[in-house]
Amino acid sequence: MEIIKNDHQGKELWRYPVEEILKESDTEIQFEAFFNRDDYDAGYVIYKRNDRFVETFYKDRWYNVFAIYDRDSQRLKGWYCNITRPATWDSQALQSDDIALDVWVFADGSREPLVLDQEEFVELGLKPDEMELALKAVDEILALAKAGNLPK
Repeated sequence: MEIIKNDHQGKELWRYPVEEILKESDTEIQFEAFFNRDDYDAGYVIYKRNDRFVETFYKDRWYNVFAIYDRDSQRLKGWYCNITRPATWDSQALQSDDIALDVWVFADGSREPLVLDQEEFVELGLKPDEMELALKAVDEILALAKAGNLPK
């Protein structure tokens, strides 16, 4: 299976392979993948080539959640949550349309979650109902983080 990340207009941005499907239901799929880019300091976390990602996608939610584990220590760094349209998948591929907003949640709870790319989100010019659903998704992620219920 391959993961295909699209922009808000459905245009493919990149794709990468699934290493292993960990669980799947009618509305949720979770799998393992590894970061396949050079090390990158995002300012709030350093992503490293071969960091382990446990990625959870939903057919009925406007987000996905990546639990990110350090390649060297295997410790959970945090959760990167993409605000997206609900995912679609079959046995060959999963597709997800990214709509710019993201949330970073620190694993150790040392800092408040970060809502990222808000200006980029506004500039997309989405329909009001999609903007509302996206903002509700941010609220849902923040509530899950506060309750300690993000997927691992």
